[in-house]
Amino acid sequence: MARVMRMPGVAADATEAVLSEWLVEESGEFGAADAIATVETEKAAVDVEADTAGRVLKTLVPPGAQVAVGDPIAVLGDPGEQVDDLDALLASLGVAPATDVVVPERRDVPSDPESAAPVAEPFGGRAKSRPPHDRTFASPLARKLAKAAGLGIEEISGTGPRGRILRRDVEAALASRSAPPPVEEGVASVVEERALRASRNHRDLQASYDEIPHSRIRLATARRLTESQQTVPHFYLRATVRAEALLALRTEINEDAATRISVNDLVVKAVAAAHHRVPEMNVTWTPDAVRRYRTADIAIAVATDRGLLTPVVRDVGSLTVTALAANVRDLVERSRGGRLKQDELEGGSISVSNLGMYGVEEFAAIINPPHAAILAVGALREEPVVAAGAVVPATVMSLTLSVDHRPVDGVIAARWLAVLVDLLEHPARALA
Repeated sequence: MARVMRMPGVAADATEAVLSEWLVEESGEFGAADAIATVETEKAAVDVEADTAGRVLKTLVPPGAQVAVGDPIAVLGDPGEQVDDLDALLASLGVAPATDVVVPERRDVPSDPESAAPVAEPFGGRAKSRPPHDRTFASPLARKLAKAAGLGIEEISGTGPRGRILRRDVEAALASRSAPPPVEEGVASVVEERALRASRNHRDLQASYDEIPHSRIRLATARRLTESQQTVPHFYLRATVRAEALLALRTEINEDAATRISVNDLVVKAVAAAHHRVPEMNVTWTPDAVRRYRTADIAIAVATDRGLLTPVVRDVGSLTVTALAANVRDLVERSRGGRLKQDELEGGSISVSNLGMYGVEEFAAIINPPHAAILAVGALREEPVVAAGAVVPATVMSLTLSVDHRPVDGVIAARWLAVLVDLLEHPARALA
């Protein structure tokens, strides 16, 4: 029996998504739990699976279309079902024929980046319409061209969003000067030279850079981290770990392990153990309460070609370190291949970001909302340290903990970091 397939709500707060790819073509059949299509959200590509076996009678939107959640995207039937009058079937199901469907074009980046540049927003809120007689909004390039041409920016009518003045508006204003007032010869030569220089500078400016379109992931990351810096009261704690025991344990485990573990795997395991010992850190902030979790779900920062992703490893405390390593590797591979599911990007109370493999000794990371903290892990390095009154060589690693001060007080975070340092310097305790 024919039925309508609608755009699913693949994320909790999503109102629309991109139909990235049809995995089953028209007239193709599929089994129960087979993936019919791939839907792309801001952070992941999600396969939409079939509840029961069937056949794709008609696709209603093409790949790349941005579709509102709940809108029809295909008509499905039973296995082997044939339809003689497709238009009549669509009418009976209350959906328009495919030729009548208006599909919004997918636009990760506007074709004219300048025209889509946002107007400056007030802190903590959305940009509002510019009231009459307020300051004039113009792109930096438009201001530069207008100044070079001797135009007052306030004299130009803007055609961009909210009246923003763009390059094309300056060029139109210059073109409209069809009958300029007579000027002295010396002044005319100055004006001509200025206009020529402006044109040359504009060409040089265009040739001095390449524009790389924003991916949906990068746009989402930029929005979320900007919001985090603006709305989350960060504070930072730093510590240095002696890592000889950590490295020795890794070497010992890897001598007889099918899945090799990394230093970062041991760090993630120690973070889970620290959450177990200081459960006040395993929290997130909500408008009505501090939410404390019963399991340590930890997000791992993964760099991809499309931007930063933070897949979540569930219940790290229950995993062996080799099982954790295998889990992390699977998430990293699927992150870089764009094959994560949306629920694998949700949850957790802390992220771990490690830049040590790039030689970065120390850095402070921005909290990934709604997490309460993010741990920044630096590179292993050889340094002299004082032990028992003597200077000795040691392998050390720097940690920087960024914390949301709303659900976590400074003393709690300091106690948690001290526990983490102890676990990393005595790593067998983290595995118990």
